[in-house]
Amino acid sequence: MYRYDNYDHQMLADRIAQFRQQTDRYLKGELAAPEFLPLRLQNGLYVQRLAPMLRVAIPYGMLSSTQLRKLAFIADYYDKGYGHFTTRQNIQFNWPALAEVPDILAHLAEVEMHAIQTSGNCIRNTTTDQFAGSAVNEIEDSRPYCEIIRQWSTFHPEFAFLPRKFKIAVCGTIDDQAATQVHDIGLFIVKNDSKEIGFRVLVGGGLGRTPIIGKEIRSFLPKQHLLTYLDAILRVYNREGRRDNKYKARIKILVKETGIDEFRNKVEKEWLGLKDGPMTLTEEEYQRCRQYFHDPEYKSLADDCIPLSMALNEDVLFASWHHQNVSAHKKPGYSIVTICLKETGTAPGDITSEQMNFVANLADTYSFGELRISHEQNVILADVEKGSLFALWQALKFQSLHGDNRGLLTDIICCPGGDFCSLANAKSIPIAESIQRRFADPQILREIGDLSLNISGCMNACGHHHVGNIGILGVDKKGAEFYQISLGGSVENHTALGEIIGPSFAQEEVPDVIEKLISVYMKNRQLGERFVETFNRVGMEPFKEEVYAKAD
Repeated sequence: MYRYDNYDHQMLADRIAQFRQQTDRYLKGELAAPEFLPLRLQNGLYVQRLAPMLRVAIPYGMLSSTQLRKLAFIADYYDKGYGHFTTRQNIQFNWPALAEVPDILAHLAEVEMHAIQTSGNCIRNTTTDQFAGSAVNEIEDSRPYCEIIRQWSTFHPEFAFLPRKFKIAVCGTIDDQAATQVHDIGLFIVKNDSKEIGFRVLVGGGLGRTPIIGKEIRSFLPKQHLLTYLDAILRVYNREGRRDNKYKARIKILVKETGIDEFRNKVEKEWLGLKDGPMTLTEEEYQRCRQYFHDPEYKSLADDCIPLSMALNEDVLFASWHHQNVSAHKKPGYSIVTICLKETGTAPGDITSEQMNFVANLADTYSFGELRISHEQNVILADVEKGSLFALWQALKFQSLHGDNRGLLTDIICCPGGDFCSLANAKSIPIAESIQRRFADPQILREIGDLSLNISGCMNACGHHHVGNIGILGVDKKGAEFYQISLGGSVENHTALGEIIGPSFAQEEVPDVIEKLISVYMKNRQLGERFVETFNRVGMEPFKEEVYAKAD
């Protein structure tokens, strides 16, 4: 993991002191709310439906056990004993007192964390694959590039007040797990014919009110030009992006209205003045960042683990968990473990302070003191010995974290919705719970197989409903909460946006509707087909007919 130097520590100390003064002035009435708004947003502070919300950055989803324990302390001392992991690999605290936020930021700084640029019209937290550095199908570790982007973008003087928020994702694996194609800029690490590392660059992706899949602006960008090319894209957007209408201010609208070819021409022209300049990424600078992401001290282990094989044969519940939640590792004798934060009755992505401390201890015991947060709002231990998997699974039971539903219907991505967010049109959490309860039978879940279900409480799409195999969007219908359902979305290599099935449904109807959709899939699927594959083959009509069929 990256370690802060003296410059980083001083920068954070200055920022906290500055925000403490700004907060004090606001509370004394010396700073008006409109003046305080951009200041608090640049420090990750929102005002939600019931209380302030603080969003803390988890760069590219990586945490140390020490950092997680600090988050647990903050949850206990300054909040209500829990936090919420987001689809952008951050954590949110929903109940901090405004006057205490500078104190929280000071605590975060003690463990090299902050809330800078987790909100506001700036470059947000860069995300990546949660298996980065451990995946078997990795072209190159994406984390050093994410750190380089983080350092370039933090406090960038030219991009502090963009037309709208700006999100970058980096994918270094063959299979994309970072929703890279629906970001303002998506970077895929690739190799050219000479085996040189570079990037395939996509631009203009995003969800929200106008969901768009990013378009390729460059098929191969040599890695030394990463920052200059990003700078060129941001300069064109900052100069030409709309500021008169926030709904049309994202770069995806600019790219769509300009056309990708003309937008590319503008970027390339801008890049001519930056290419090979002072911001060119040197090999020395790349290696400086890369050294923070070296492999841990792996043991020399056989990949065939006899104790693991015995446990899999003797315990069917462990075998089920292993099948769903354990992934292959690049190093023989090791595995990647996903801990699902999707227990029925708990908001998806929520984790208690007690669970945070518990998982931190597990990370120390089983995974070199490190963990990751995924786009799916789950926790990953990326370097677990195969011989320790059974013991880890048994330990997870003590905190109800042993769910074997990763990638299944009840592994729901869900925003906080109307229970917390002032922008939401409808609640999300109760909808997730009602679906989880309807599909509580593990055998039925396994028969259904891999299926993503995403829920958003409004068109801002924090729950990424557009790219769920089944997407649910909360809508306001004459003051009542209703839910619009879409099918066929995907965030895999061939990203797709879901198609709305038809008129929306009342809250109490949603579980029945989902059950009908699943029944159509089960009746029509061919051997080995997943839900999205069956949908793509048979189309919308069979699902629509079943859902809207009138009872005799």
